[in-house]
Amino acid sequence: MATTANQAVPLGQRLLPNSLLAVASAVLTLAALLAVARGQAQWGQVPPLIWVHLGSILVATSLTPVMLLRRKGDGRHRRLGYVWVSAMLLTAVTSLFFNARIDGAPNLGVFSGDFSPIHLLSAFVLFQVPRIVTAARRHDRIGHERGVRGIVVGALLVAGFFTFPFGRMLGSWLFG
Repeated sequence: MATTANQAVPLGQRLLPNSLLAVASAVLTLAALLAVARGQAQWGQVPPLIWVHLGSILVATSLTPVMLLRRKGDGRHRRLGYVWVSAMLLTAVTSLFFNARIDGAPNLGVFSGDFSPIHLLSAFVLFQVPRIVTAARRHDRIGHERGVRGIVVGALLVAGFFTFPFGRMLGSWLFG
């Protein structure tokens, strides 16, 4: 029995094609860059840890459209992929140390009980990144692609969307 083109493409990719994820990542990157530019007057108040987090996520979101739209599997894809996963790991690790306490008391983020639901995405990235690297090394294209798409949708786009509302720093810079 012959398969049609739609049967060969997984449902997730048909619903959210790489081109749509690439455009969403590019829009998120541009919104974050615009917010940072508009918030220049407050840059001195931003702790270094937040700058590292923001810089690493900007690297990842900037590379995402390139990685999703260019040819896969060659040496350049692998090199850019290592930069991308490194940026994602740095983003996840730095988020674990955020001090979100209003009273400003020193703490070590989640290691001091300062936990929020968004930290579940950090744990997801820390779990998923080694899996996508392993899948790529095993030439498991389907497993690699599913893992990458999961990180892009959950940890980049969904988490990225939630950096703008609710009076958060980038949102207040962008819309304030």
